[in-house]
Amino acid sequence: ADSAWSVEDILTEDDEQDRVPLQKLKLLGESEELRGLLLNPHLRQLLLTIDQAEDKSSLMKKYMQEPLFVEFADCCLRIVEPPEKENILPE
Repeated sequence: ADSAWSVEDILTEDDEQDRVPLQKLKLLGESEELRGLLLNPHLRQLLLTIDQAEDKSSLMKKYMQEPLFVEFADCCLRIVEPPEKENILPE
């Protein structure tokens, strides 16, 4: 039977620190920069390959050597964890 699952079903206590709040995830869908990157068919194929892979961990390590994938990952991280504004002088 297809029962509904929740994030709590797949996250362990150790994973909880890596959890991204839903409102931050929604920002990914609103990002024009991210949408632009996802227009690239090569990136889309990389993401599909990861999604369908049995051993996602080793494939991710391999893809983190691909500049296009790194650009995608960095873009996602900048959206969900914006860099701290350090050393900015008040106007």
